[in-house]
Amino acid sequence: MKVIFMGTPDFSVGTLEALVAAGHEVVLAVTQPDKPKGRGKEMQYTPVKECALKYNIPVYQPRRVREPDCIEELRKYEADIMVVVAFGQILPKDILEMTEYGCVNVHASLLPKYRGAAPIQWSIIDGEEVTGVTTMQMNEGLDTGDMLLKVEIPIEEKETGGSLHDKLAEAGAKLCVETLEGLQAGTITPIPQGETTTSYAKMLDKQLGNIDWSKSGVEIERLIRGLSPWPSAYTNWNDKVMKIWDASCVSVESDARPGTIIQVTKDSFLVKTGEGLLEVRELQIPGKKRMDAGAFLRGYQVKEGEVLG
Repeated sequence: MKVIFMGTPDFSVGTLEALVAAGHEVVLAVTQPDKPKGRGKEMQYTPVKECALKYNIPVYQPRRVREPDCIEELRKYEADIMVVVAFGQILPKDILEMTEYGCVNVHASLLPKYRGAAPIQWSIIDGEEVTGVTTMQMNEGLDTGDMLLKVEIPIEEKETGGSLHDKLAEAGAKLCVETLEGLQAGTITPIPQGETTTSYAKMLDKQLGNIDWSKSGVEIERLIRGLSPWPSAYTNWNDKVMKIWDASCVSVESDARPGTIIQVTKDSFLVKTGEGLLEVRELQIPGKKRMDAGAFLRGYQVKEGEVLG
């Protein structure tokens, strides 16, 4: 097929590479405009742009895909299908209906669950045991189009947002290639999502990572894993922001105030939560690298009775 590929972050790259490897003719890669990054504010290519240039695929970076000149530019390529993976803009009807096979989206959840911007992280935070990838025929709604194919991925006990991202990106790339084959062969029957109530995976922000110690240890531990590596879960200790990267739940109760450090051992420290204790095993403070709690405790004094947050 002649494919216009639309995507922006790392999650999109595997699908673009899989389409090329499968022999599809990717005639254009559409991605968000370059942005300044780092202290020097140098303009940085999006991951999809870097990948496209590696394969000598033309790159187009419109500020708004709804503009008439963008729509006309896409029309010039006479593609058979558009594949959209985490592009970052809502597509208008003119683009959705431009090609013979329409626009196919690779979405990182088992729709209709977790429509929205951050399905990977929220599936961990909410304590799901299974997630997956759905390919979808896009319509004008937000992740409401007919479902094409699905694949399930179990969520491991110590799964993080980062590790699940990589698994779903790989699974989504394979599923996209299967979906295009099925559409060409006429073997896929689209399944409407219907007007079902569904979890909406709202966009992540840094404030979400501010640990509320009155929540249960289980909830806090899931938050830590779900927000790793970004935006990360954190608390305040001695007027410093302490990021917590790894922790375990301990089902011991205490009358102390939530956030109180109950016990300090050689390799970790235990914090009172709304239900049970949380054993902190890996952390980071400003200006330092991530370190295990044992290394941190050898360099800093953490006292029982101190209150975090």
